[in-house]
Amino acid sequence: MTLIKSISGIRGTIGGTVGDNLTPVDVVKFASTYGIWLKQQRNKDNYKVVVGRDARISGEMIQNLVMNTLVGLGIHVVDIGLSTTPTVEVAVPIEFADGGIILTASHNPKQWNALKLLNFKGEFLNAKEGQNILDIAESKDMSFSTVNTLGKITKNEAYIDIHIDEVLKLPLVDVKAIKKAGFKIVVDGVNSSGGIAVPKLLERLGVHTVELYCTPNGHFPHNPEPLKEHLTDLSKLVIQERADFGIVVDPDVDRLAFVCENGDMFGEEYTLVACADYVLSKTSGNTVSNMSSTRALRDITLSHGQNYQASAVGEVNVVELMKLNKAIIGGEGNGGIIYPELHYGRDALVGIALFLSLLAEKNMSVSSLSKFTVPLASDQSASSQGLLMPKLKYRFRVSFENFGVSTPRSELTKQVVDFTRPSVTFDEIPIDIYNSKVYLQGKHTWEQCTVNMRDDAS
Repeated sequence: MTLIKSISGIRGTIGGTVGDNLTPVDVVKFASTYGIWLKQQRNKDNYKVVVGRDARISGEMIQNLVMNTLVGLGIHVVDIGLSTTPTVEVAVPIEFADGGIILTASHNPKQWNALKLLNFKGEFLNAKEGQNILDIAESKDMSFSTVNTLGKITKNEAYIDIHIDEVLKLPLVDVKAIKKAGFKIVVDGVNSSGGIAVPKLLERLGVHTVELYCTPNGHFPHNPEPLKEHLTDLSKLVIQERADFGIVVDPDVDRLAFVCENGDMFGEEYTLVACADYVLSKTSGNTVSNMSSTRALRDITLSHGQNYQASAVGEVNVVELMKLNKAIIGGEGNGGIIYPELHYGRDALVGIALFLSLLAEKNMSVSSLSKFTVPLASDQSASSQGLLMPKLKYRFRVSFENFGVSTPRSELTKQVVDFTRPSVTFDEIPIDIYNSKVYLQGKHTWEQCTVNMRDDAS
């Protein structure tokens, strides 16, 4: 059993010992801490927080604890009920709220839950803000409201529909073309909020939807992380239904992956790449993803004559660099798409709408789309050549020790000199590192690679 306290929030397994697990006592403690921090940010008479949750079995219990703790602090709560992470993010600024809390443990198994914390923009807290909350939690300096100044709870369960309205208003979402294409799609909602939100979106787009595991009861029928080995039922049903493709989201609908019409995985690494190619073909602008994502986004961005930058791992780091770089689309290689035209947060509903617009325009199968390549020459058009979809088995993340920085060990991949793309035989990749140690940190889907050190490296 586990309780993890970090700058991004608190998450843990339900039950067990206080302080070691996500117990009711721990939920109240950290909801109180967030509420106190929130009131420190602005001096005003009334405060408001939007609260939503995914369909985890523990969700209703955790939500009631959180909402009533905020009420005890004199904070008004907008209860949007069963919802998605991006829906809560969209709701916060619409409500002119001071913050938001999403109760979800994302792709973790059903015994987990978490409090994800948002600021008044509907964005995740940065490192400094997160640390402030952890400090308040340790100080135990908490003061609650008197009976005459308690907050109130109001319910508004329309926000998934409002979120969908906002998605369909996006200029690059071609609703007319999608309806004309007549897609048939199988949806795996992993028995969580995606089982509500995704079919609703597809219905509005005129898609014939076949639902798989779309009952939001929190009993996940398979590991909720959208990886190939967890999606055999979806792959089989796509083939059986002769569908155009399959869609799978994680329990809080901020990650997105596709299954081709032949049952093969399109690959969540390429969800962002495909959507970015479509957006860049219509709009000039830069892109950002984290350093553990495929280089395909970099290549596709350069092919459009735009700039790409890699951020440190973590959604808040991607968002900060997107703002700095004025990126028009970004995200992470785990199927997380951030499209600032709507909001700065990973959003599977936006990703679905952009991907369908791309497919409707190109009039090709998803499996064909995954095989197209893009030349990197500056005088060639990416939009006319399709997508860059290399299977990048040479991806890696590098950590440096004693690399001229204050911290003894940091991820500084951007300080590595650029290297030439290896051949299809996946040859060794030489990288010059000076007087430093290199650590390769891989994923289970990554191939091994070799880093050749200079002779004078320690």
